[in-house]
Amino acid sequence: MLMNVHQTRIEDLRKELKRSNLDGFVIPISDEHMSEYVGAYAQRLAWLTGFGGSAGSAVVLANTAAVFVDGRYTLQVREQVDGRLFDYQSTLETSIADWLAVHAPEGAKIGFDPWLHGKPWVDACNSALAAKGAKMVPTDGNPIDAVWNDQPAPSLAPATVHGNEYAGQSSEAKRSQVAEWLTARGLDAAVVSALDGVAWLLNLRGEDVERTPVALSFVLAHADGTAELFIAGEKVTPELQAHLGNAVTIRERSEFVPQLQALAGKKVAVDPERSVAAVFSALEGAGATVIAMTDPTVLAKAVKNPVEQAGQRAAQARDGAAIARFLHWFSLEAHKGELEELSAAARLRAFRDETGLLRDLSFDTISAAGPHAASPHYKVDEASNIPITPNSIYLVDSGGQYLDGTTDITRTVWVGPGEPSPEHKDRFTRVLKGHITLAQATFPKGTVGAQLDSFARMHLWQAGVDYAHGTGHGVGSFLSVHEGPQRIAKASGGQAGTGQALLAGMILSNEPGYYKAGEYGIRIENLVLVEPRTIPGAEGEYFGFETLTFAPIDATLVELSLLTQDEIAWWNAYHAQVQAILAPQLDGAALAWLKAVCAPLSAR
Repeated sequence: MLMNVHQTRIEDLRKELKRSNLDGFVIPISDEHMSEYVGAYAQRLAWLTGFGGSAGSAVVLANTAAVFVDGRYTLQVREQVDGRLFDYQSTLETSIADWLAVHAPEGAKIGFDPWLHGKPWVDACNSALAAKGAKMVPTDGNPIDAVWNDQPAPSLAPATVHGNEYAGQSSEAKRSQVAEWLTARGLDAAVVSALDGVAWLLNLRGEDVERTPVALSFVLAHADGTAELFIAGEKVTPELQAHLGNAVTIRERSEFVPQLQALAGKKVAVDPERSVAAVFSALEGAGATVIAMTDPTVLAKAVKNPVEQAGQRAAQARDGAAIARFLHWFSLEAHKGELEELSAAARLRAFRDETGLLRDLSFDTISAAGPHAASPHYKVDEASNIPITPNSIYLVDSGGQYLDGTTDITRTVWVGPGEPSPEHKDRFTRVLKGHITLAQATFPKGTVGAQLDSFARMHLWQAGVDYAHGTGHGVGSFLSVHEGPQRIAKASGGQAGTGQALLAGMILSNEPGYYKAGEYGIRIENLVLVEPRTIPGAEGEYFGFETLTFAPIDATLVELSLLTQDEIAWWNAYHAQVQAILAPQLDGAALAWLKAVCAPLSAR
């Protein structure tokens, strides 16, 4: 049935491409802001292919098609996308540009929506196609939209004010900071396209994208400290108008391109990683001088001020108590064999809801039993939902959005009543050792994420195994759970952010893992804050990590003989903090359980 649905959609798309005199079309998961998570109206790849991951693309030609994903989705794409309709491609091995260079016909015109792709991507594809006399052609409108009859409309939910008691800095001060940045570089304006950049700069939030509290909008920030906000009028409230004041002009989204064109003769900063090709075309076509530079809000947003840091600690303590209640409940129920992935995820959501302060999840909960845990970004739905069986591993990666912070935590637990195998314990303990090694890292100013990545992998490498995802991503403050520019990951493959020096105030995840296809997966994730470290006699500035996430780690899966005394000391100190932070929020059986699982390893 599903093949017939997607086959019909592909056929409809091919007919539309033929009417438009195009030989193919590229479909990304993206929106006009190059967002990671997009609104329902922009879920074009899922509609066409059935793929439900957060990163991927497809190419449809007249006689063939392919879907491209990275290592996180190798298993998921095969479960969700019919291999009779799409060839599976790994972005680590084959780029869309390289694939088109092989499969596109001579002289082909390959369509792309210029509001969904960055200019560097377009340039790379055109370079790859040049030898065939083929080229990328920007479309006027999206061909998918022309054949998607029940496509949802973009959200018109009101944009809301994010108060200084949470932001820690006024919008005026942030705009002044950007103005100084522009003036120092002799620039007239900057385009802020990324939704979290707009939200941070103007201290506004929204409900237009599930799991990320942003409002669909663009900003032009000017060197005099003023700004223009482009947003649907239906989303603007009197409170927002009063908050923004006279220095921010509110315009309809439809005025964005005309205002870009009005910058003729001006020098404008545009971020090629965060602004679509259509923005470059509008400015260059009007005669503006475009300076390709990183959006000035990106680094400023990544370095959390003291108010944001305090808010994150409060959010983590609250969220950790919800996690502890869930883990206690799970310890009582899972071994009965009556739970399923969806019911477990729903119960975890309920514990977070009971805080009374949850605004949303920060991403769809990865509730993964047995073999599903081997897919790092598995997404459970009615079709994929399976029982959580006794004597198996269960992995849950989840997070919450609170006004004072964004959380992200992964715990891997053993479901009894039997004991985990020696292999389970070996792999779990090696992941744990990597987590501890990174958590304890001390490093000089200027250290980049790529230099720390092997700290988390070294113990797995010693056993001849590895994992295919990054070790750490940045996290926003009541914003995106995946925030740049910082990242801890291998430097190969052009991973964005691995060359960014880590700065005090940045928040990252610490999440090494191990995945055995078809059997099980393991991941241990806490969030950490980069902080200054005082070292007697140090030559220069040094940093380390403050752990922010506090929830028990399952000792059942630990092979004690693999841990050093230093690692055992870390475990005991961490769980003492877990108990100190969470115990005041728990009572009864949950509190007794917490005290038991936080007992020192040597006391077990």
